[in-house]
Amino acid sequence: MDSVTHFEIIFDNKERAKKFYQNTFGWQFQEVGKGYVMAITAESNAHGTPKEAGRINGGMMPKDQNTNYPLLVVTVTSIDAALKKVESSGGKTVLAKQSVGNFGYYARIKDTEGNVLGLWENIK
Repeated sequence: MDSVTHFEIIFDNKERAKKFYQNTFGWQFQEVGKGYVMAITAESNAHGTPKEAGRINGGMMPKDQNTNYPLLVVTVTSIDAALKKVESSGGKTVLAKQSVGNFGYYARIKDTEGNVLGLWENIK
């Protein structure tokens, strides 16, 4: 079963957003490039994985033409296979598979209700 493992919050003003979540929830942040910021919401290991079961970390990124609301990200075994399932189930790919450094692959889909979700595949 594929699980929600990450969230993404969209911002207009990165510093304002970071300040809000730091002051409100005590989150910490790590800049990772191209405007993307990792949001650390739980004590984590060196790979950024929360140490406590049931917790997830997330990220923040600038709004774009396809995304102006928070996203849930589902980790899948294979993005290629998941995209085929999305299409055969009536959904659509809205952001094709792309490489994210040496970490993994990312894509976005739209479900049959118009919700956009991120897909993540770890590099093994």
